[in-house]
Amino acid sequence: MKLINKKNKNYTQVFHLFTEEEWMRTSKNFNKNIATFFTGKKHEVFVNAHEEGITYFIGLGKSTLQNFELQQVALKFSQTQKEKLHTVPTLLLADFLNEKQFEEFVKGLLIGTYHYPFEKNHPFWNTKFELHFENLSQKKLDHIEQKAEALSNGQIACQEWMNKPANLKKPDIFSLYLKNLAKKYELKYTVFNRKKCEELGLGAYLAVNQGSAHDAAFTILEYKTTVKNAKTFGLVGKCVLFDTGGISLKPFTNMHYMKSDMGGATAVLGTLIYAAEMNLPVNIIAVLPITDNAISEKALLPSDVITAYNGKTIEVMDTDAEGRLILADGLSYLVKNYKTDFLIDLATLTGSAVRMFGDTCGAMFSNNEELKTLLIKTGDHTNQRLWNLPLWDVWKDDIQSDVADLKNMSLKPIGDCIIAAKFLEHFTENHPKWAHLDIAGVAFGNVGYAKEKAATGYGVQLLSDLIENYH
Repeated sequence: MKLINKKNKNYTQVFHLFTEEEWMRTSKNFNKNIATFFTGKKHEVFVNAHEEGITYFIGLGKSTLQNFELQQVALKFSQTQKEKLHTVPTLLLADFLNEKQFEEFVKGLLIGTYHYPFEKNHPFWNTKFELHFENLSQKKLDHIEQKAEALSNGQIACQEWMNKPANLKKPDIFSLYLKNLAKKYELKYTVFNRKKCEELGLGAYLAVNQGSAHDAAFTILEYKTTVKNAKTFGLVGKCVLFDTGGISLKPFTNMHYMKSDMGGATAVLGTLIYAAEMNLPVNIIAVLPITDNAISEKALLPSDVITAYNGKTIEVMDTDAEGRLILADGLSYLVKNYKTDFLIDLATLTGSAVRMFGDTCGAMFSNNEELKTLLIKTGDHTNQRLWNLPLWDVWKDDIQSDVADLKNMSLKPIGDCIIAAKFLEHFTENHPKWAHLDIAGVAFGNVGYAKEKAATGYGVQLLSDLIENYH
């Protein structure tokens, strides 16, 4: 999509945006019958076909709307009008939009092109499609175009990998993709196979991987800036490509959704793509412990005691609490081998977070007030929301084991997302700025492009915005 600062005399396609107030003010300038069908409410679209061409009247809702709502409207418009849109120079009329609002609208148009399997066959990806907008300089439009494309590339990669069925994302397939991605974006790429993991002592990660027919792939991707004294973000994404639950087998009813258990990793992947395409002045070290959680004669057994990378021993109560095991090694490996200003892990971790918040927000745990505030604020304005939950020591006793340092879960039927966070705290090695985001309810759910549950892309905009705007 080309954004161009001009206004020709004639257009065969026009996008005309209205808030409810704007429509009240200007509706008298249009055919009075249109008001029967269109009032400017959020997501309303009226298609006005006339001699010269087609004008899409697009409703934004109240003028007090937040910026992310422009993205929501554009995204839905992009999805629902795909078949009808023409690949021609198109005029956008919306004098009341500021630069940030326009940027959100363009992001929505591009993100709304996503479907599975993804191909760039939407009119908005056609080189003949131009969006003409007079209200911003060409320099600003070029920057917005770059940002919107970088973000949609990141978010679409995130959604695409999460939506792939299990047989199309075996560890070797995903690893090859990451290797090629690292080459493309000049990221440093490191991967440890099972033998190397054994040498390094990544015992918690290996415990999950031991039941797999596929080799281990404990992966580290590093994005480096040339900017001096730049902040370094350490990101760990849970990357269980398919989760059977292991010996503690999940019920079969919704098991097909367990291809989504890599939502933390895909959020990190999308963020890396955005950072690299935008040349953000930060460093990012991303750890993705890639595995599936399978059943075999070698699989981890409930009651096994394993030794994590940092030397702590863990009694495995439930092999379906595997995410926290691979995150444990991911976190302590990152902290012990790299210096980071921020440490954030993301995971589709617990049913408990889903029962608590549904698809409204992720559960957040942090040991740092500044990071807490930053994440909540960023979540609110990207609409990838988070809610803070406690890390009180009162929960500590629930994971004390008789035969090891820790248990990987409490057998009480309450607060498992808090228990998981308290467990992970033992592997942050006292990092002063750590946050754990349990995104189980928000990473995979109801979306406009699919009938079933599918990837939402949650986390990419949250992290990208956080990293880009942190000073």
